[in-house]
Amino acid sequence: MFLLKKENLDKAVELLKKGKILIFPTETSYGLGCDATNQKAVDKIFKIKGRQTDKPLLVVAPTVESARKYLEWSDILEKISSKRWPGPITVVGKYKINNSKIEKLKLSDGVVAKDGTVAVRVSAHPVCKFLSEKLGSPLVATSANLSEAGDIYDSADAIKIFENREFKPDAILDYGRVPFRKPTTIVSVIKKKLKILRQGEINVLHNP
Repeated sequence: MFLLKKENLDKAVELLKKGKILIFPTETSYGLGCDATNQKAVDKIFKIKGRQTDKPLLVVAPTVESARKYLEWSDILEKISSKRWPGPITVVGKYKINNSKIEKLKLSDGVVAKDGTVAVRVSAHPVCKFLSEKLGSPLVATSANLSEAGDIYDSADAIKIFENREFKPDAILDYGRVPFRKPTTIVSVIKKKLKILRQGEINVLHNP
């Protein structure tokens, strides 16, 4: 695992396009990510985290229009996206089945859950936004930790945790210590019903 400086964002994108695994800062803490359409890369993230494969990984889409390609849209989603995206809110919705027939759009197993849902966020964080835009595919953005462990806010801690493990990330985009923030809100929007799965910084229950 090697270190990338803040000015090495283009190199980070290059690695992601090659199927590599990257640690990078997100809205809340350091995240662990890869190209969400690359099955080998997604499988490796589960091994790195020691995560059960029935716990799907969320993805960051570069734009609302991109998110539309992966989620079955609804009036509720339109309202949330127009008011809250880009921003720290993740939507769990039904995956568009027709994408399974279009290789360049097809999300990997482990991103699409067994119940046919997918978790998508359009991020306002400058690093997440840049990586997802330049990658040209949805970006896996799970927490950069071992399964069931706490979030990581310092690049030095991430290096210490992963450097001697059998399965480890390929590189870390080193932003030092990132500030602590509340977790992102996660909502489910299925069959035109809104449900709060995790209450974070944004409260959408009464005002989507």
